[in-house]
Amino acid sequence: MMQLRDMGEQDCLAFLAGHTRGHLACLGEKYPYIVPIQHAYEKDRLFIFSMPGLKIDLLRAHSPACVQVEEFGENRTWKSVLVQGTYDELTDTPARHDERLHAWSLLQKQPFWWEPGSLALNSESEDNPAPSIFFDISIDVVSGRQVV
Repeated sequence: MMQLRDMGEQDCLAFLAGHTRGHLACLGEKYPYIVPIQHAYEKDRLFIFSMPGLKIDLLRAHSPACVQVEEFGENRTWKSVLVQGTYDELTDTPARHDERLHAWSLLQKQPFWWEPGSLALNSESEDNPAPSIFFDISIDVVSGRQVV
């Protein structure tokens, strides 16, 4: 018999550590805005890479954000973890240099870690590349559910 269960905080954090793809939602001007992301989890933060674009503009204007990560198993089982937190850009400044390098070091362990954040509808010219953006979402609230 299938059962829906809440996941404890430690189970949620372990799930985030073991998964790298999810969806990031932020506050749009009229509607919520949601996009696929790759992330790296460490110490109550999700680290994410992006190029400039709408999600970065929206997050800079309104820092609350939400990340959802899911997994579908066999026989209709699934897990879903929801992170509610705050956007913090790891700006390309001397003060945040080590944090940027650390975010890069965590993300680059994943294959194709720069996707989908680096894919653009209109690619930048090679003479004038767009700046790379690293940011984190603090984990203020984490919750999860699973069907077992």
